[in-house]
Amino acid sequence: MNSPPRSPARRAIAARARSAASSAVPGFTLLELAIVIFIMGLMLTLVLPYLGGFRQAALRSQARRLAGRATFLYDEAAGHKVVLRLTFDIDRNFYAVASLDPYALQPVFLPDRSPTGRPVVLPAAIRIRDVTVEGIGTFNRGIISTNFYPEGYVDATVVHLEDASGHVMTLIFTPLTGKVLINNGDFMPKGMFN
Repeated sequence: MNSPPRSPARRAIAARARSAASSAVPGFTLLELAIVIFIMGLMLTLVLPYLGGFRQAALRSQARRLAGRATFLYDEAAGHKVVLRLTFDIDRNFYAVASLDPYALQPVFLPDRSPTGRPVVLPAAIRIRDVTVEGIGTFNRGIISTNFYPEGYVDATVVHLEDASGHVMTLIFTPLTGKVLINNGDFMPKGMFN
């Protein structure tokens, strides 16, 4: 069966329809794009508040690490009846442990060579801003030490750690209990004299 001949107008319309169908590029509609942009904006709104926490996570981690080391030293000094020293080198941004040599004629602190006594170098984005030891003063340069005694006592000490964004964590070594309090922000307890 043959189809009846088409008129030139019908052939032109059919040709345009075939041409439009072959040149149409599959893609997204404006409504689909608007929905995707809305969902992305909603997710970004939910995630942004947590991004600031990532920056401070390293600072909190280093503060907890130092607090753990100080608590350990307090327990070790009382348990083994030795004097231990935690030395802060502010210029080189690290702290290390030393123990008093009980056999030396003059008081001499020897570096602790045990795995728990290795020096801790802080990451480049975090620095020891200052250290205050009661009876000695506040240092923001150089070397300062705090001692842990066999009688179950530690020098009252305040350490400020600061990250590259200017956020500060304050660590307070309590003398009688050896607990280390960690405060978010720049804090100096009453009774600590510079």
